[in-house]
Amino acid sequence: MRITKRTNIAIRLLMFCAANEGRLVTKSEIAERCNTSESHLAQVINKLGQLGFLHTQRGRSGGVTLGRPMSEIRVGEVFRRLEENTPVAECFADVDNTCPLTEACRLRVALVDAVEAFYAHLDEVTLDALVCDNEALFTIFSAVPCMKRA
Repeated sequence: MRITKRTNIAIRLLMFCAANEGRLVTKSEIAERCNTSESHLAQVINKLGQLGFLHTQRGRSGGVTLGRPMSEIRVGEVFRRLEENTPVAECFADVDNTCPLTEACRLRVALVDAVEAFYAHLDEVTLDALVCDNEALFTIFSAVPCMKRA
């Protein structure tokens, strides 16, 4: 399974916000530290805000923070919500499906099961598990480390 660029950016963004918990972070500092363009980032911030993963504050002193505690943000949910309209294979596409086997293909069922297993595994991973006690990440993000919560 291939993860879209949008989802990849979203996870980096959420990790950056988690590593900088307690303060608003700006789009420009996220773009710099997460190695992405501000235009891609703006789209991802908007979507994550709509989904409740981020809280956004507009204006001169604006920025973004996590919309929920990091222990309540599950990677599988983020992936699922961002990838829900991205077909895993051509036969899952509503448009542009040229596969003649769609009606008889048993691989399709196996792919559905595999994708769900992938998301279910990632549902066990929380944002705090990715961030807390991860000194290398804090070095990259140049932030003060958080302590793992019990």
